[in-house]
Amino acid sequence: MLKTLFAALDTVSPAPIASAHCDGPCGVYDPASARIAAEAVLSMTKKIQALPLPDPSDAGAVQAYHNTVARFVKIKEEQAHLAKEELLVLWTDFFKPQHLEAVPDLHDIFWKAAKEASSAKQEVSLHHAQALMDACQKVHEIFWGIKNRDIAWYTAS
Repeated sequence: MLKTLFAALDTVSPAPIASAHCDGPCGVYDPASARIAAEAVLSMTKKIQALPLPDPSDAGAVQAYHNTVARFVKIKEEQAHLAKEELLVLWTDFFKPQHLEAVPDLHDIFWKAAKEASSAKQEVSLHHAQALMDACQKVHEIFWGIKNRDIAWYTAS
């Protein structure tokens, strides 16, 4: 019944058609959130690696160590996943075919960045955490080069 009512209303007073080149209004996309998440991944990775191993005979210290490691790992994995989500949204929603013309290796850059986020989740690795940071920085430079319409500086490497 409601469906019929709404259809009748739409016939009498149709809603205007809206269009946009992306999912949201311009200005909502920014690689900063991916970078901040990647910074947290790097920070947590460093904290995990810096934790001193407790004396195995001290049950309380062993429990505290495991609790701390579990909390740091949880944060690291959540932030790596968030960085990956933010990167994928930029890749799929912001960048358009004309951007690919300007940056021919754009798909490879994003694919590798997403892979680094996955690796940073799976391992406690400074290498992968730093690689994720570097990938986010590269995306940041490309994004702002495009937003500022100054992509001429970019050369595939």
